[in-house]
Amino acid sequence: MKLTQVTLPEMRAEVISAVRALSDPEYQQRVWIDRIYPKPNFFDDFTLNVNILNDATVLDAPEAALGYTLASDAEVRAMSALANALDSALKTVGRDASDAEFMASEPWPGVVAAARDALTALTE
Repeated sequence: MKLTQVTLPEMRAEVISAVRALSDPEYQQRVWIDRIYPKPNFFDDFTLNVNILNDATVLDAPEAALGYTLASDAEVRAMSALANALDSALKTVGRDASDAEFMASEPWPGVVAAARDALTALTE
């Protein structure tokens, strides 16, 4: 399936943005922890990005997002891997943990790696 066949390109752009945030520890530290925002009236954190991905159904049912926000089987596989990594972090740290606690957790490097792989798949 080609990218031009994605029927929700705006939602796809939000998915890519959320995955990009999850793939970048420097961004996470600067924006999520230090709250140094790139412009006025900007906000971003871990929960917001997970909610974006949940709303787009690319975590719970990535195969169902094929053709809507995901454009290929490779993207579906990459988002499944990211979902597994996020699930591991959420189970280890707990859903009410702070962004700093997530980032300091043992499974966090796996989340970042899975997000990088997903970002590559989404932007190739």
